[in-house]
Amino acid sequence: MRGYTTVETIEPYLSTGGRSRRVVHRFPNATALLGPARHDKPMSSEPDSHRLALQAEVIARRQGAEVGIGPDTMRSKVRNGRWQRLQRGVYAALSGEPTRETELWAALLRAGPGAVLSHQTAAERHGLIDEPSSLITITVPASRSPARMKIPGIVIHRSDAILQTRHPAMLPPCTRVEDTVLDLIQTAASFDDAYAWICRAIGRRRTTADRIRHAMDARKKTRWRQELTVALGDADDGVLSVLEYRYVHRVERPHGLPTARRQARIGQRTGHRYLDNLYEEYGVCVELDGTAAHPADEQWRDKRRDNANAVRGIVTLRFGLPELGDRSCEAAADVAAVLRQHAWSGSLHPCARPTCWVREGIS
Repeated sequence: MRGYTTVETIEPYLSTGGRSRRVVHRFPNATALLGPARHDKPMSSEPDSHRLALQAEVIARRQGAEVGIGPDTMRSKVRNGRWQRLQRGVYAALSGEPTRETELWAALLRAGPGAVLSHQTAAERHGLIDEPSSLITITVPASRSPARMKIPGIVIHRSDAILQTRHPAMLPPCTRVEDTVLDLIQTAASFDDAYAWICRAIGRRRTTADRIRHAMDARKKTRWRQELTVALGDADDGVLSVLEYRYVHRVERPHGLPTARRQARIGQRTGHRYLDNLYEEYGVCVELDGTAAHPADEQWRDKRRDNANAVRGIVTLRFGLPELGDRSCEAAADVAAVLRQHAWSGSLHPCARPTCWVREGIS
């Protein structure tokens, strides 16, 4: 289609049970909207409407020659209240409250050519977070220095790889979702926080573990590379929360328990629901809860779920943060005890912790 940039991606598809589908995205490109740049265009009292439409009614002073409006005219429009100044040398061709997209364009134009939204702000654009971040985060080419002083409300990163990590068609310019996840991992305070970004991106069906893995392979340096490689394999198997990751790596695997089916779908009279960890062969499931205290309605909801499991002959164990932390060895012993009551003949192993409760029990 003329005037559009076409990008084909492979994306997971909910209605096909997690299988992938080919998706074609079409974005209006700058050349189609603006036409070729004309630096000899005569000055005018009104800017090119296509440029404003492309940039959410925002224009930088340096773009004036391209659209035929001079800096004096821009300043005049600000003085008479028809326009407003959003950043140094950046104006919005409106008098009302700027939209979020208008603010993002203003920040990008203030940062200069080659700037793209990244980190938390890119996560906002990709739907990885639900509320706008208080600061607008931008990445520029490593060779550029957008401002000698800090720009209020804007955090700027520099990268040699920004041309490779930029989404080919999104506007305002933004990093790809996989590279957004990896950028956020680089700044995460802990591995739990890092893995939470992976869970969110895959759980919300914005990307796949395989695509994150390919993006990681393209980078020379990545924090927790070895751990992330293992974690992405877990995400492929349905481990899509930090609690589930802790259960697998602190309870199940280190103690030699059998492998549960993650996010197991079961049918009930009221519809389908998913169990966090189902030992289907033994009729045992382990549900995980990250909240320290339950509101009354959530307590009743959990009881109804446990009762529904009991009707199906499934015994439910519930663990929270304490059982997945310092008491993980005790949790493993509890799971093993219930599994043995349901014909599991395996052996429980002590983990690497010197104070493992299982080791003390054996001795």
